[in-house]
Amino acid sequence: MNLAETGTRTASSPTQAMPVAAARGIEAWHVPSPVVPMIAIAFTFEGGAAQDPEGKAGTAQMLARLLDEGAGDLSSDAFQEALAARAIELHFHAGPDSVGGSLKMLVKHADEAIRLMALALNAPRLDPIAIERVRSQMTASLRYQQNDPGVMASRRYFREAFPGHPYSRPSSGTTESLAAITRDDLVAMHKTLIGRGCLKVAVVGAVEADGVAAMLEKAFGTLPEKAALTPVPATHIHDLGRRIVVDLDVPQSVIRFGLGGVAWRDPDFIPAYVLNHILGGGAFTSRLFQEVREKRGLAYSVGTSLTSHRAVAMTWGYTATKNERVVEALDVIGDEIARLIADGPSDDELQKAKDYLTGSYALSFDTSTKIANQLVQIAFEGLGMDYIARRNDMVASVTQDDIRRATGRTFADGKMLVVAAGRPVGL
Repeated sequence: MNLAETGTRTASSPTQAMPVAAARGIEAWHVPSPVVPMIAIAFTFEGGAAQDPEGKAGTAQMLARLLDEGAGDLSSDAFQEALAARAIELHFHAGPDSVGGSLKMLVKHADEAIRLMALALNAPRLDPIAIERVRSQMTASLRYQQNDPGVMASRRYFREAFPGHPYSRPSSGTTESLAAITRDDLVAMHKTLIGRGCLKVAVVGAVEADGVAAMLEKAFGTLPEKAALTPVPATHIHDLGRRIVVDLDVPQSVIRFGLGGVAWRDPDFIPAYVLNHILGGGAFTSRLFQEVREKRGLAYSVGTSLTSHRAVAMTWGYTATKNERVVEALDVIGDEIARLIADGPSDDELQKAKDYLTGSYALSFDTSTKIANQLVQIAFEGLGMDYIARRNDMVASVTQDDIRRATGRTFADGKMLVVAAGRPVGL
């Protein structure tokens, strides 16, 4: 897989990633790409919103948004000006199971970029004025989302699917939980999440291995060795077969539905991934797109994806349709799942899915930033540095027997947990 360089595209193949070790046990996966004088770094720490304290959902996400709001001796404005002066792109994010970030810079500004990132990770100021500004921004976003059917359906789904589990809490919090978060909570969350022992890093660009090792030491070498994570218990989707309505006065209901899944780390993930493409993952070729949109005009968009969290995996689906056609749309979706359970895909259908998934995979690696993000995710999942080289062969080798096994593990009896936000007729 040799990818041509255009703009920020990389000429190196991600299959050529090599480990680079620095002091203090820090390691990165490195792909040299000398064509353009840029470097992209992606990194992730184990633990995320699932570590939020009880009653204070949104703490991890608030911390992620505050990491570049001033650090060390630099105020928020000074920190942002230092980034902008050298066109350094630094971002942080928090998900259910991880907190991480990305850094992109020209080679000539690498020293300053690494210095700023190290400051943000090691010594975020968490100034009261910045905390209140971010709290205000997050609260305003939540209030706006109260009228968004998609957000409301998703939140209710996770609350019902995983009752009492950390995944039941919204990562972005609630207006009440955000108001309860203190600076001490944010300091404690930083100690909980940020540690070298749960760190994965990928570096792509115009830098050699010894330069990468120096970057790793400067960026992460002074972090605590261990974080203070609380184990997240395994869970499963509750109330399969139940249909829930979130009452909103809108002419069209937004639907979220889910059933079993297979984790990315599981040997059956690739067959389940191919199966998902056939059901709802293929943008224009999936069964749900053809049956729900093309043949019946029930919805503009419909689809499914495999979602793999640390403590649960699921097949996660979405669509939206007129209130009076919600039941019909769900019946069609259920029928297609039942058909796959009973008969599986045709041989031609399976081959086309495999051809698409193998042929399109290179598009995930057409920029340095994409390569870094993909590599760090693969490292986070523990799939091995050779995963990219193996992946297409694994997809191509999926058989009908593999599909049947994956169907049993994901769809089981076909029952779904469904949440519809709107005023669906007859649901």
